[in-house]
Amino acid sequence: IVRKDYPNIEAVFVNTGLEYPSVRLFAERGENVTVLRPEKNFREVIIKYGYPLIGKQQCKKISEARRGNSGAEKNFNGDLRGSMYDYSKYEFLLNAPFAVSEKCCDVMKKKPLHIYERKSGKKAVIATLAEESRMRLQKWLTHGCNAFQSKKQISKPMSFWTENDVLQYIHENSLSIAEAYGEVAVKNNGVDGQINIHDYIGDYRNCQYETTGCQRTGCIFCMFGITQDKDRFIRLAEQEPDLCDYVMRGGGFNDGGMWKPDKSGLGYWFVIEWLNMHGNLKIGLPGRETYLSEYMTEDCRKQLEEKEWQI
Repeated sequence: IVRKDYPNIEAVFVNTGLEYPSVRLFAERGENVTVLRPEKNFREVIIKYGYPLIGKQQCKKISEARRGNSGAEKNFNGDLRGSMYDYSKYEFLLNAPFAVSEKCCDVMKKKPLHIYERKSGKKAVIATLAEESRMRLQKWLTHGCNAFQSKKQISKPMSFWTENDVLQYIHENSLSIAEAYGEVAVKNNGVDGQINIHDYIGDYRNCQYETTGCQRTGCIFCMFGITQDKDRFIRLAEQEPDLCDYVMRGGGFNDGGMWKPDKSGLGYWFVIEWLNMHGNLKIGLPGRETYLSEYMTEDCRKQLEEKEWQI
């Protein structure tokens, strides 16, 4: 849309190594694209800060509470019961045998962009939507689409669009999208395999749309939003089995008794298994029996089976 009016405008893509390969190829094949890389890879970020779990705000508060921040502890002890900041259902994570952190996005995406912005003097136009998160909604309500007066000047002209608006625009304008998403199609409420009435008459007003592949891609190793997308890694195993295997395999306890990635993999098999046993989150773990039989140790078993701990 921007290039309709500004055909030569530069696009900037941060290749974190965490995208679906088809998303990276789609971004980099465009014209006038500058590709940035982060200073650290994802494994290094997890080792230093911790695993990204649940959501950015919840993850941040869990991390702060574990460091003894009394303000953050209120999010888990019931003082905020009934409010949007009540995270008491994630209290079990306060003593998880692995660190959690929201820092990955700051290190791998935001930092390279901030450095580029300072060096180039350019300001960004981005396509985030207000409906995607409470934080983005609040920022839009505060600053509007063009935050020219805020500390960080940025343009977010699609803030008031919905995800369905985006899919409708792609469908109506026959735009190409990354292979991981499949195709954009009208949701068919009729019999599978039969043409729906909208396709038949060519009238798509008030339609609901969906992608035939992934609904969202983002960082494929990330577990933000996993409670709403519990089969994320099941799909990853089907589409990118080698990448999924690297995410799941490996891991071990350091001298402080905390679970970390190792040279062979990120160790998600243990993290997911622990979340399912202690939080009953029911996250899909592809190849579960294989990973448990190959990597289970006595220390792992003790952590997984231990049901009582002190907060």
